[in-house]
Amino acid sequence: MAAVFGKGKHGTTERGMAVAKAYLVGSGIASLSAAAFLIREGGFAGDDIVILEEQHREGGSLDAAGSPETGYTMRGGRMFEVHFDCTYDLLSSIPSLDDPAKSVTEDTFAFHEDFAWDDHARLVDGHGNIIDAHSMTFSERDRLELVKCVATPEKLLDGKRIADLFHEEFFTTNFWAMWCTTFAFEPWHSAIEFRRYLNRFVHLFKTFDTMSGIYRTRFNQFDSIVRPLLAWLTAQGVTLQLGTRVTDLRLADGDALTVEALTWDRGGKSGETAVGPDDLVFVTNGSMTANSTLGSTDTVPALDTTSASGAWQLWETLAAKRPGAGLGDPKVFDSSTKDSTWESFTVTTKDPLLFKLMEEFSGSEAGKGGLITFKESSWLLTIVLNHQPHFREQPEDTFVWWGYALFPDRQGDFVGKPMSECTGREILDEVLQHLPFAERERILDGSIVIPAKMPYITSQFLVRKAGDRPQVVPQGSTNLAFIGQYAEVPDDVVFTVEYSVRTAWTAVAQLLKLDRQPPPVYKGRYDPKILVEALETLHRR
Repeated sequence: MAAVFGKGKHGTTERGMAVAKAYLVGSGIASLSAAAFLIREGGFAGDDIVILEEQHREGGSLDAAGSPETGYTMRGGRMFEVHFDCTYDLLSSIPSLDDPAKSVTEDTFAFHEDFAWDDHARLVDGHGNIIDAHSMTFSERDRLELVKCVATPEKLLDGKRIADLFHEEFFTTNFWAMWCTTFAFEPWHSAIEFRRYLNRFVHLFKTFDTMSGIYRTRFNQFDSIVRPLLAWLTAQGVTLQLGTRVTDLRLADGDALTVEALTWDRGGKSGETAVGPDDLVFVTNGSMTANSTLGSTDTVPALDTTSASGAWQLWETLAAKRPGAGLGDPKVFDSSTKDSTWESFTVTTKDPLLFKLMEEFSGSEAGKGGLITFKESSWLLTIVLNHQPHFREQPEDTFVWWGYALFPDRQGDFVGKPMSECTGREILDEVLQHLPFAERERILDGSIVIPAKMPYITSQFLVRKAGDRPQVVPQGSTNLAFIGQYAEVPDDVVFTVEYSVRTAWTAVAQLLKLDRQPPPVYKGRYDPKILVEALETLHRR
């Protein structure tokens, strides 16, 4: 059955009564969200929506897999907060897999009520002692530079790094150690993005040391978000075509930006799908987890910087076709992997010893402690003990935890080589030697460690200027939208699920000219109470 455009649930389109299909390139959270919004907001039938995914598994960067025998793995874990309005609105429509009477949003909020973070060991020094992270350890100069950064108009920060705005001592403060490891910023990253984060999350300043304002999903994000969303979309009749790489979009002649066909490769064969005059195309341009590689307890993950993924190559192909047409510049983000690479690792064990020791050390129950950063670690290591089970099918006798390091190219403090050259066991050994535990060998022998090397993981933070990211719906576009981390949304912050969901909703609302638009980005900086609390936090001693 074809979708009939006319009155959507929340508005009226201007596309008459045309029969139309929607093609979504990529199956990350942006595409899955766009498919859901097409149905919920745009009145599409699910069987008129096709998702084309290059990989053989859906979910994009929200991945998690494994078993107790082989070890679990997840490249990352996304954090949420109370003002992820687009995300919670979307997931309020999606039933939880564990209790269909509850939405995913309700389940997430209920989990936060039961297992809110209250971090008592946010920072640890080089001797294995907990640092008092309540103090931001700012000098007056630090405060002035931070306020100046927040107040500087974004257009004046084009091409600037964070390090261009702050003196060197700023990067030794407790604030920076917590901020950079919470959000994965490096001093050479974009000052524009740093400023956006400061403004967007000013309401979190007050509880930044305890992380009590951070929300997490009940399980990893693949299990808690992707799986229920996929189940709902599939029930609606949405087609998901895996193993299909979109290599090009044929554009109509003329000044307007109109897609006439999609060119794709599947199973060694090439083909083309015609795009009708009322059809829509949504492209996830770029990928933060492209070319990721996994190692093992005994092997080192390879480094792949070929930028061979379809998400990058399709964007490069499109941008080269129409220079100056507002399609952005992918080279800004995919040609400097030395500035965007870091490494994470997932640990699986049947021995509860580390969890017991960490609970005693940190003073927090596992799952409630939040991030723990070894501030003086040369790799700048951070770990987190997740609430168990962290995978829906994880047995009761199995424990999973996760960590990452922002400087994997630096020499380890104990193992004597860079993290990038280490096996999973060597990475775990480095972590354990930052802790005052005598049972290191037992923990090492009982753990499966899977490292993940990600050359583009913070590429969305690289130094940029206005126009380097395309607008969600570029000027002159009649049926093409860009979604995900490399499309431009004013004021909101990349490297969040919220950003991807907001681009998806924006794309659907603009292409269909719907009355109902996404909720505005929360701007707590205009709330006097929040500003006062933030300023008090900056002056903590």
